[in-house]
Amino acid sequence: MKSFSSMQYTPSSINRADIALRCAPFHLSLFTAMRSQSVPLSEIAGKTGFQQGYTQSPLSELRVESELVWLIKVGILRREVDGQGITDSFRLTPLGQQLVAKWEEFGVNLPLLPWWQRLAHLGSRWLRLPI
Repeated sequence: MKSFSSMQYTPSSINRADIALRCAPFHLSLFTAMRSQSVPLSEIAGKTGFQQGYTQSPLSELRVESELVWLIKVGILRREVDGQGITDSFRLTPLGQQLVAKWEEFGVNLPLLPWWQRLAHLGSRWLRLPI
């Protein structure tokens, strides 16, 4: 089995995932927690997620799940599976681990993107186009 540091990704895949990560309404602390364990949706949504420092503000379960599913689509996260099937918990993929390791070196928060890049990301997400 390959370690996450030996996985090869195209520059466009890395860039798309990096932009999605930085546009998500989550703090780096959520993703660092996901490096070592799966995190259930209930710990991310609402006041709990905000109090744990996972979100920028309290978010509904529907919003959190929508954001997490988008991060699955760009290759940062995966749903955890148990003996009975898919659960409501999430973990980082090898690509997600690479990006989180990169941003951990720079501090606690993910740097914000310029407004025009965030707008382009929103448009591509809405249209489901690759960035």
